[in-house]
Amino acid sequence: MVQSQAYLQEIEEARRSSQKLLAVLIDPDKFEEHTAEAFLRKLPSDVTHLLVGGSSVANGRTCEVVKWLKHFTALPIILFPGDQNQISAHADAILFLSLISGRNPEYLIEQQVRSVEKIRQTQLEVIPTGYILIDGGHETSVQRVSNTIPLRQEQVQDIVNTALAGQYSGKKLIYLEAGSGAKFPVSEKIIAEVHTATTIPVIVGGGIRNTAQVQRAYAAGADMVVIGTAFENGSFR
Repeated sequence: MVQSQAYLQEIEEARRSSQKLLAVLIDPDKFEEHTAEAFLRKLPSDVTHLLVGGSSVANGRTCEVVKWLKHFTALPIILFPGDQNQISAHADAILFLSLISGRNPEYLIEQQVRSVEKIRQTQLEVIPTGYILIDGGHETSVQRVSNTIPLRQEQVQDIVNTALAGQYSGKKLIYLEAGSGAKFPVSEKIIAEVHTATTIPVIVGGGIRNTAQVQRAYAAGADMVVIGTAFENGSFR
């Protein structure tokens, strides 16, 4: 059965119409179910999507968190999985991530192959996504788990070429990631160059701590900005 691509189409239409999207990333291992309703009430009014996932999550946790969130929100819930064990049929869609900035086959294709049977048993919308890890000033959990080295922020052309390689190989989104709790976010120059070179939506996350940084990412060309750690710990302003 051909699965709907409604959520991808919404993101693509947002790029075409210059509508800016805002997502909050929820790490299942840091989320407490009994706080779900209160957590969602605190979301900024302009949040359009929820992403759920982490670099390393206990088996079954993602599914439990998604089910709780579904009780209290109609926002689209999109999986942002660190591995095959973070797949939940209760979500709306999944970013089918490939860590194209690294050269570890485990996260280029192995985890993806292992996830196929689980995904086929769901109605999840599958969104092929090129994931590019960029240095945010300190070692991140993604770097440790994936055993890959992030691209340096000054490697702008390498980052652009990697994004284009992702687009040319069929990815529908490009995700520029500085990593959870990054000291500094992806630079505006990188965002602008990737946005100009590609024709697919660009997502930017990692190290974004305030609305001014969100707006600068938008102005540079980000179609969706993701906030996570700063919102979790209450420091986002």
